[in-house]
Amino acid sequence: MTEWDNWIGREQVQRDTLDNALANRWFATFNLDASPIGMMPQGIHLCLCTPEAPQTALGKDGHPKRDESDQSFFPPIPLPRRMWAASEIEFLEPIPIGADIERTSRIASIAEKEGKSGKLGFVDVEHVTKANGVIAVRDKQTLVYRDAVAGDAPLSPPEPSSAAFDAASWDQHQQITPDPRLLFRFSALTFNTHRIHYDLPYARDVERYRGLVVHGPLMASLLLQMAVKVLGENKLKTFNFRAVSPAIADEPLHMAIRKSGDGYELGTFASDGRQCVKASATA
Repeated sequence: MTEWDNWIGREQVQRDTLDNALANRWFATFNLDASPIGMMPQGIHLCLCTPEAPQTALGKDGHPKRDESDQSFFPPIPLPRRMWAASEIEFLEPIPIGADIERTSRIASIAEKEGKSGKLGFVDVEHVTKANGVIAVRDKQTLVYRDAVAGDAPLSPPEPSSAAFDAASWDQHQQITPDPRLLFRFSALTFNTHRIHYDLPYARDVERYRGLVVHGPLMASLLLQMAVKVLGENKLKTFNFRAVSPAIADEPLHMAIRKSGDGYELGTFASDGRQCVKASATA
């Protein structure tokens, strides 16, 4: 039980259109050719029904403010640092370009925990995305809220060590270097104004990151595109990912996939092998 349990069950409905302009911007961001069959690749739902808070309703970090009002979808947990911790995604139908989109979001659970870094607040949100009236994606998203950090706290993550990522045990491997332009474009696609992704002084001096932080959903999108190379487009039934450690812009990022039992294991890694995202998928 928490003092915010009355938020459990609160719903929000948003509508959008996956028009050609959005589709083209998505393909351009990831250096992909447009779909010849008019269907978008899996992961496009992350860029639909984006936040609609007006500028005056944003907090210092860039996220929409949270308060006790009926208009505040998220509970006002008094922990200032918000992160997208994980998602459990079920793909049911491909989303065509031109589709009318409706997303219903519901607060599923709220929990408080004590971690090594202090108090933590967890909020699970269930999203159901429909395209032209048909359920296309179910996504259970976990957000975590954390305490502020001291102004003299060590920067996170540590500088890369002399170790190197070993790709030998993976079926496929790809290396990219996500730069601030990619982060800016993905922030624009998702209408994400969290300053850790584009405001270096804020990321470094306030939230104590060593540089601009690569979005977790951006890394998830890149892993989904790696799955396309192995399985083909729109073949996954499920995709789960969890943020493990921050990835920093302008530093090499390794993406890898391998068969694992009845499904697939995926991950993103820093140059020294430190894991940033863990993921699994079934087809």
